[in-house]
Parts: sequence; C-alpha cells; structure tokens
Amino acid sequence: MAKQPQPRRDAIQMLADDHRTVEDLFEKYDNARSTSVQAKIVRQICEELTIHAMVEEQVFYPAVRDIVEHDMMDEAQVEHDSAKALILSLQQAEPGDPYYDAKVSVLKEQIEHHVYEEERQRGSIFAQVRKADIDLETLGEEMLALKQQLQEQAKAGGLPKPEKVAIKA
Repeated sequence: MAKQPQPRRDAIQMLADDHRTVEDLFEKYDNARSTSVQAKIVRQICEELTIHAMVEEQVFYPAVRDIVEHDMMDEAQVEHDSAKALILSLQQAEPGDPYYDAKVSVLKEQIEHHVYEEERQRGSIFAQVRKADIDLETLGEEMLALKQQLQEQAKAGGLPKPEKVAIKA
C-alpha cells in the first residue's frame, strides 16, 4: 500500500507536534526500567529538543519576534539556553551518573513550562502569532525544510552542539 502524503502543517501545528513528541518521550523515560533504554530515550529527547530549538531560533522566532511581546520572546530564548545547558550535560552522561535522573527531571519541567508559555497560557506566543497577519503555512514549509535537513545531519553523524544565545558561560 502506498504511503499517504503527510497533510500540510502550519508553523504552529508543527511546533506543537514536536512538543507532543517530546512529552511522549519523557513519559517513556519515566516508565523505562532498563538503563540502556533510558539512555536511548534521553538521546532521542536531546536530539528532538536540539532540532526543535534550532528550527525555532533560526526560522520561527525571527519571523515572529516583532509580533510577540518582546519580554515573552526574550524569556523563551533564555528558557532554550537553560535547556541547552542540560542537554549538553546529559549528552556527556549515562544513567547512573550523579544527578542524571535529576537533570532529566528538571529538563522535563523546563520543557513543560516552555510549552505552557508557547501554547496554553492566556496571550501565549502561539495565540499572539495566530492573531497576526503572517503566512503560517509558508513559514511552516521553511521550518520543515530546515527540520528535515537537521534530521538528515543527525542521522549522518550528529548535530552541532547546542549553542546558547542569551546565557553565556
């Protein structure tokens, strides 16, 4: 049977789909009993979040920065950088290392908070963008092209280390 083409997803739908993917991975981590399975799931979480952050920072955020309250955009960037610090630490760790589970737990909490601010709170970033006159389908296509490129890069040997923008060490 031929594979059905994916329906076109606008920029916000695409980002929300990424959020659901990562939420599911965190749930799988919480239910995993083997350290090898946990390590594999954490690698997936780190890869998904790295690609998601790169797509948001390189395409979505620049396209919507002047539409969304600046304080919200600045906070979103700081949240990304904070998550990147944990991602970098987790990429160099293994289950059983000191603080490993705590780092995963804090990363999960940070992502839940970030998703809440992007999607669910009154006046969220997504709500502000939806009210604006912006072509979300075209923006979604641009985001999808970058995401696919980054996924191929990840398969071919890895993504670059996440770079912090607002928090410099």
